[in-house]
Amino acid sequence: MKLNGAQILVNCLQNEGVEHIFGYPGGAVLHIYDALDACDNIAHILVRHEQGAVHGADGYARVSGKCGVALVTSGPGLTNAVTGIATAHMDSIPMVVISGQVSSAVIGNDAFQEVDAVGITRSCVKHNFLVKDINDLANVVKKAFHIATTGRPGPVLIDITKDTTIAEIEFDGYPKSINMRSYQPEIKVDAGQIDKAVALIMQAKKPIVYSGGGSVIGNASEVLRSFTRNTNFPITQTLMGLGAYPATDAQSLGMLGMHGTYEANMAMHDSDCVIAVGARFDDRITGNLDKFCPYAKIIHIDIDPSSVGKTVAIDVAIIGQVNDALNALIQALKDKKLANIDAWWKQIEEWRSVDSMAYQTKSGVIKPQSVIEALYEVTQGEAIVTSDVGQHQMWAAQYYPFDKPRRWINSGGLGTMGFGLPAAMGAKLADPKADVACVTGEGSIQMMLQELSTMLQYNTPVKIINLNNGYLGMVRQWQEFFYEKRYAMSYMDALPDFVKLAESYGHIGIKVEKEQDLKPALIEAFKQKDRTVFVDILTDPSENVFPMIPSGAGHHEMLLAGRDEMASTNDEGLHLV
Repeated sequence: MKLNGAQILVNCLQNEGVEHIFGYPGGAVLHIYDALDACDNIAHILVRHEQGAVHGADGYARVSGKCGVALVTSGPGLTNAVTGIATAHMDSIPMVVISGQVSSAVIGNDAFQEVDAVGITRSCVKHNFLVKDINDLANVVKKAFHIATTGRPGPVLIDITKDTTIAEIEFDGYPKSINMRSYQPEIKVDAGQIDKAVALIMQAKKPIVYSGGGSVIGNASEVLRSFTRNTNFPITQTLMGLGAYPATDAQSLGMLGMHGTYEANMAMHDSDCVIAVGARFDDRITGNLDKFCPYAKIIHIDIDPSSVGKTVAIDVAIIGQVNDALNALIQALKDKKLANIDAWWKQIEEWRSVDSMAYQTKSGVIKPQSVIEALYEVTQGEAIVTSDVGQHQMWAAQYYPFDKPRRWINSGGLGTMGFGLPAAMGAKLADPKADVACVTGEGSIQMMLQELSTMLQYNTPVKIINLNNGYLGMVRQWQEFFYEKRYAMSYMDALPDFVKLAESYGHIGIKVEKEQDLKPALIEAFKQKDRTVFVDILTDPSENVFPMIPSGAGHHEMLLAGRDEMASTNDEGLHLV
């Protein structure tokens, strides 16, 4: 059967089970778009900016567990997509990004809309390909999806020259399998390492499970819960790992790290055995490495060998899928008697009594924490919540307890403002029946708000919860603490009327200025099942995110919001513990 390259590409995508593509057309990909137009089982989502396309595919992948797909043209189409690609790469999200390239004959001649896509993306993809021969196309697509979705997942770029999409060949069909000698991601868990880990676990008097994004991406929530409950160990989760273990469970200590709970950070600091599950010891988690877990033996479970021991010295490395490793540990511990950790739990309960998430209310002012608490109450904890980046992201993570995986969608590694709205759109397409809320701020939302147009066109009704404090909040917070309150360029003097703006895009806008109006507004917003609702909430501009580990401090040196009798107060009225 004779097909051109564009038709072959679409055939390959159909064989991979692709149902949604997020993209934006241009000259180098017009043949691909022509082939897509003739395809009735792949829905194309026409975004308003290529960054939105990749974030949309990213949100779709995080919620569905499938590989996200984005399609962009050459030149600025590709460069606009780079931020989204880097976002997915930092958070290990499976994605295939297809970019158009100028014709093979003019590559290197500074042709119209030519950029070196392979060179530009090399540092922020798991792998990339340049396809200049139609005969290579099907195999490359097969390899791309295989690489993106196996081992430690990540984005893969396929850059296709325009002449490749035009050329025709007799197509023999999509490969059923692929063999890549240089890429063998399936690693069998080493039984000897399991035995070493068991020996450390059995001796532990102060154990803690430290779970990261790999537990979510690796679909290991069920076995993580079994392991944690079988051992009766406390568990703390990273920003990316929230939901893999129920936040409302008694064994959960909440999030750890820079803005983690007092009990989680203190338990990490005092622990004698840390079981790290699908986590990479990010700097926002460890704080000062010289002060990190000074008494602990560390067991590190991860699919990526390059991540193990990269940041901190570890005692036992278990390389393999999180599911396989935890199942092996469960079996190995089944008939073993663990050390008594009653004293450890007693100490943890004392740390819990500090209530590091308490905050002071103020008459006539809406506290951002109360917005997230109201959101949780109105949605009964069942919503998919996306976020942008900043203070609102931290408050969402702290005050919306996630009990299930793939409900918390945010840019953890790259910290990309503008991520939340297109990711919410992708999330809604992945799970149309779910309530989807985008928690954002007036700074972040303006980076990608043109996707409000896309959301109307493709009927992806989400609820936008805008914590509007007139500041780039996290920047202002750091300026307050560490730059002697010099608020350089962190205040926005000219903001749009978000209600009118939402209405101009065909959506509903609600403005909330009083505390008593907050919950009724959220109830009304979530009643509108088929409409996107922009809820613009004026919040306290002076509120800061606590707890906080300052730069250079250890887990035991947190800033609290002024409630701990053990603390000594500094000049700012903060409490150093």
